[in-house]
Amino acid sequence: MTHRSIAAAVGLVLLPLAASAQTHQPSPGPYAGLETREIKALSAEQLAELRDGRGMGLALAAELNGYPGPAHVLELAGPLGLSPAQRADIARLVEAMKAEAKAVGAKLIAAEAALDRQFATRSVTEASLRAGVQAIATEQAALRAGHLKYHLATVAVLSPEQIAHYDVLRGYTGGATGSVPKTHRH
Repeated sequence: MTHRSIAAAVGLVLLPLAASAQTHQPSPGPYAGLETREIKALSAEQLAELRDGRGMGLALAAELNGYPGPAHVLELAGPLGLSPAQRADIARLVEAMKAEAKAVGAKLIAAEAALDRQFATRSVTEASLRAGVQAIATEQAALRAGHLKYHLATVAVLSPEQIAHYDVLRGYTGGATGSVPKTHRH
């Protein structure tokens, strides 16, 4: 065996040993980097959605069961054949929904910030924790109920044919929307 082949063999044996002898650095956890958030429990995207009054998927129970969302209906006004009166009614629903969602979203952000502050300042107690979580839950429920009620109100403006066409336009034709809600007025 030549010196080169001996050196190569020794290197192959020692390489794994050298690698395992290096100091093992733990990999960052799944929350690494989140500690710099303004409010730890809310991402920048979630804050923007709450401030803008967006739906955030809170009304999927309605949307996917034949109760269209007013903002989406307004976006599809042409293909749905909305009359001028329907378009005006839906536009009013969108504005009211956004205003309500922004107001409730601001309360939810404030409640999340208050809980975050309690932990950051180490002032949290079992009682304040319960109260803080309850305040958050109340605002989350109000936000979801608000979005859902505007889906319900939208159905009252549309005909069954428009609702069925909405489902087709949104790609829900294979879903569970087999029947159109009976609360329409057309």
